[in-house]
Amino acid sequence: MLSRFLPPDFDPRKPVALIAGQGRYPMLVADAIRRAGVPLRLIAFEEETRPDLFDSFPENERRRLLVGQLGKALRALRDFGAGYAFMAGQITPRRLFGGLHPDLGAIKILFSLKRRNAETIFGAIAAEIENAGVRMLDARSFLDDHLASSGVMTGGKFPINREYLEHGVHIARESARLDIGQGCVVRKGTVLAVEAFEGTDEMLRRAGTFKTDGTLFVKTVKANQDYRFDVPVFGQRTLEVMRESGLHAAALESGRVIIVDKPAVIAQARAWGISLLGFE
Repeated sequence: MLSRFLPPDFDPRKPVALIAGQGRYPMLVADAIRRAGVPLRLIAFEEETRPDLFDSFPENERRRLLVGQLGKALRALRDFGAGYAFMAGQITPRRLFGGLHPDLGAIKILFSLKRRNAETIFGAIAAEIENAGVRMLDARSFLDDHLASSGVMTGGKFPINREYLEHGVHIARESARLDIGQGCVVRKGTVLAVEAFEGTDEMLRRAGTFKTDGTLFVKTVKANQDYRFDVPVFGQRTLEVMRESGLHAAALESGRVIIVDKPAVIAQARAWGISLLGFE
């Protein structure tokens, strides 16, 4: 089985088009799909997608667009003969909301939305892609080995007691339910910071301005999470910001949060004395 997150009728002969945003996550996806022997194509974005990922594709198997050029993206999917599309990697929030270069297809979508946030925008784009006959994949597909797993992944005893852990998980889930963000930092029953528009790293830095002994970073998902375009990610950069901010414990929802380059991240966390827990 290639991945437990693929649809039962997945056809590995049909190309997967990787719609790639920032960071290491899209590269991890590309490597995994290639190892699986599934044909792969790339839709990249100016000033977002890593150049080395773009350069790893032959010219006829890649396209580079401005953020918002939905019509060109749909044409690329048709040109590729894609059977599936896979969204991976963040688009800079300020560009998504203030720096778009929308073509007619994107303008039509934007004017149809009653609320404009990342979820509604990407949800509408996913619907357009599927209306074009291309199936959107769960963005955890092919990455089964890189998901947070239950228990203390870094070994040893988790430094946060159960009461404070449950409090942090409750706050993170309520924040996600209210569509504020998917993470929070708590300390001994007190909420230090909740993730919102600024993103995870800035939230962690903000929490680090307070007393940090006994602090806990929690990352979770919404109850009705749409995994076609919205999977929380924890990686080397987040770990570095935790260290810089004086935070030494993180709880990640198992089976739902992707740890990018999981073995390397866990090894580095151990070296830095940062404890990582997977919770159900």
